[in-house]
Amino acid sequence: MKEIKAFIHRHRISDVVHELKQSGYKYISVVDVLGLLKALDDKEQHYSVEIGDKVLSEIKLELVCDDHQLDSAIDIICRQGRTGQKTAGWIYVTDVEQAIKIDDI
Repeated sequence: MKEIKAFIHRHRISDVVHELKQSGYKYISVVDVLGLLKALDDKEQHYSVEIGDKVLSEIKLELVCDDHQLDSAIDIICRQGRTGQKTAGWIYVTDVEQAIKIDDI
């Protein structure tokens, strides 16, 4: 199994999630984060006193999938996450050593 963490612009997350779900991906989490991606415009960023720099509210998408689904998931995230900038975000892939289902026993 693989875990994908993708950092993308907020306004692209809806299209990414909808296509992933339509393609059968189930284990998707979406988390609001502050990041340092290049802003599309001045409205998208603000100054963070805690960080001491300009930040923008972006989305961290987390997805767990089988190894054979990895390339398709990356393709969807790349296509739907595009913003027209040279770098619109980042995708990180790691191996999942173990997945344990939490059941009501």
